[in-house]
Order: sequence, then C-alpha cells, then structure tokens
Amino acid sequence: MLQVAFIKENKEDIIKRLAKRNIDATEMINDAITFDEERKALQTSLDNTKAESNALSKEIGNLFKSGDVQKANLLKEKTTQLKETTKNFEQELNDKVEALSELLYKIPNVPNPIVPAGNTDEDNEETFREGDIPKLYDGALPHWELAKKYNIIDFELGNKITGAGFPVYIGKGARLQRALIAYFLDKNTEAGYTEYQVPHLVNEASGFGTGQLPDKEGQMYHVTLDNLYLIPTAEVPATNIFRDTLLNDADLPISITGYTPCFRREAGSYGAHVRGLNRLHQFDKVEILRVEHPDNSYKALDGMVNHVKGILKDLKLPYRILRLCGGDLGFTSALTYDFEVFSTAQDRWLEVSSVSNFETFQANRLKLRFKNNEGKNELCHTLNGSALALPRILAGILENYQTEDGIKIPDVLVPYTGFDIIS
Repeated sequence: MLQVAFIKENKEDIIKRLAKRNIDATEMINDAITFDEERKALQTSLDNTKAESNALSKEIGNLFKSGDVQKANLLKEKTTQLKETTKNFEQELNDKVEALSELLYKIPNVPNPIVPAGNTDEDNEETFREGDIPKLYDGALPHWELAKKYNIIDFELGNKITGAGFPVYIGKGARLQRALIAYFLDKNTEAGYTEYQVPHLVNEASGFGTGQLPDKEGQMYHVTLDNLYLIPTAEVPATNIFRDTLLNDADLPISITGYTPCFRREAGSYGAHVRGLNRLHQFDKVEILRVEHPDNSYKALDGMVNHVKGILKDLKLPYRILRLCGGDLGFTSALTYDFEVFSTAQDRWLEVSSVSNFETFQANRLKLRFKNNEGKNELCHTLNGSALALPRILAGILENYQTEDGIKIPDVLVPYTGFDIIS
C-alpha cells in the first residue's frame, strides 16, 4: 500500500497518475490525509492524558508520603477520570487507525510515468516483437484437438475428477510438462536465482502482504475451516518469505525462483477464448522474484525482461512484449510488461508471462525494509515475473511445432523429454 507520507508529499501527482487507471482518487487521497491528521491529533491527546495521569500518580505518592491523605484522595478521583478518558482515546485511536488502514488497502499502486493511459488490453503498447510465425500445413489443429489426437491431455477426464479447468496430462504430455518445469528452473538458477520450494497454501496475512487480499479475494480458493488460501501464484508465498524482515544493504539484491501449481477461480470466464489450455483453474508456473534497492529496481526489471526474452528465443516461439496501460495494470503494480506467444492454429496471441515492478507497494504491506548506508530503515522494492507460465507455453509449442507427422519438440527441451516428437 502507499505510505501516508508519500501521499501527503505527492498528493496532486498521485491523483493525476491514478487517473491513468481510470480512477478518480481525489476523495480517497483527501480522506487518507484527513484520517492521518485525525489519528495524529488523537495520539497527541492520548499521550497528553497519559502524561497528566502519570504526573498525578507521582504527586499522589508524594502526598501520601507527606501525610496529606485528604488531598491525595481528591487527586485519585481525578486519575480515575483520566483513566476513563485514556480508555476512550485509545478506542477512538484504534478505530481511526483501522479506518485509515482499510482505506489505504483500497488505493492501488501509482503507475510509473511511462505507463500509457487506456481502458482495456487494446490500449497496451507493443514494445518488442521477435520470431517468425510458422506457416502450418493444411488441416492444422488447435491444441485441444492435438491433445485429443495424440492422447496427451484429457480435458474431459479432468472435468470428471474435479471440474472444468483441471486437465489431466498423459504420457508424453505429462513428460513435456515436467520437462518445461525443469528447463525453466535450470534457466533461472543459471541466471543467479536461488530455487525455493514453497507452500501451496497461505494464510490471510500473506494474502494481504502481496496485495491479493482484499483485491482478488473472489478469485482465490478459500479453505474456510482453516482460513487458508490456495495460492494463485508462487509470488505470494515466495514474497512473504521476507515479511517483517529488516535486511542489510549488503543483502541486496535477493533473487529467487520456484515452481508451484497455481489455483484461480477465474469466475466469469466463458467462451471460445478460454478453450483448452487458454484459461485453467489449476496450472503450473515457474516464478522469478527479486528484492531490490530502490535505486536499482528498474534496472533489475529490464534484466528480468531480457531473461524471459532469452527463454522464449531459445524455445523459438514467436512472441511480443506489451507495456500495460493503466486500465489493464494489476492493483499492486507500478509497471508491467506482458509477454505473449502467437498461437498459430488459433490465430491469436496468448499471454505467457507478466514481469512487474511493485516499487515499495508490497514492501510497505510486508514491512520489508533494509538498513541503508546512513543507518536508516528504508522500504525495499519488490519485483516478480513468470519464467514461465506453462499452459499457454505448452499450447504454443503444440500448435506452432505441429507437422503432418506429429508434434516436434523444441531442441532445448529434447534433453529433458528424452524424445523429439509426439506422434
């Protein structure tokens, strides 16, 4: 969430930049400033009341020692009143702090100045494109038909076991899925990311820490009996490793990677665009995450973008990069680049990665700080990206690498699969 001090110092700029998200934040920003001023006034009144009460208690003690019991008892009546006043101030202060926190939780991150204005994904800016779109043979199939033809993914069986959006991978399909996970992890660790295996369920504090709660509560699977949430991405448990942490300047940067299944309700997702692997409730993803010094986070973002570019280039998949507009930007992000692979048989682009800089937005929620060179505590910057999300990568491989004789395997994956064609 945004820091109150930052809001006060940059009020007009924040309102202007949040307008790129198609939000008129004037009322929320003004309320945040007002609530904080009221909080400070209540804190001052509480402190003064406590100081007066402490002074009276000391005076009462001295009066009893001197034998002036009558005056001491009169003052004791006043301390009783002050205790009641203190109790009231504490309640008012707690209510005001809670109201301020709830308000701050509702204000999204401020877009970076280079984020384009816009309402939908149609307003995103293409910044890069690479790779040739292959010309397929007559009768080429979309990936869900290929999956059935070669018996490598069974969507109907997944529907029987669980429901729509929970596919079952079979034989070479399962092997290719496992190969992609191992390949992505190897590429990430070779680039300096330390691999972590993290829990697949998180508590409420972790959801708030990375901004999934309260913004995306309706999209998360909730285990109500234990009040735990199935993770929508490895970003949530991985980033919360550093919740309530004070690092040293020398500890930065921190780079980690991890594989997890991801669970998303995707409520309201219907139609042909969500067929097959295009939109799932459970899918596999390998994530990269960085904790950075604020002065270096945008250089780190460029490095993450280049890293994902390298993986897609090695897979020889045609792809493009989009800078997300304000209306398409995630709640917690200051700047996001989406990677999309071209699905030749579907004749459409499929998102396979988002790489984002959250600046201090998550760190403020997480209380993730570092001690700078001046010995002062300062909020870190957090970044994360998919390297990569498997379902649409797999769809892109199946469709772009299909031939009349079968589906070829990208050269870099053959050592992981042990076969070079699905036929």
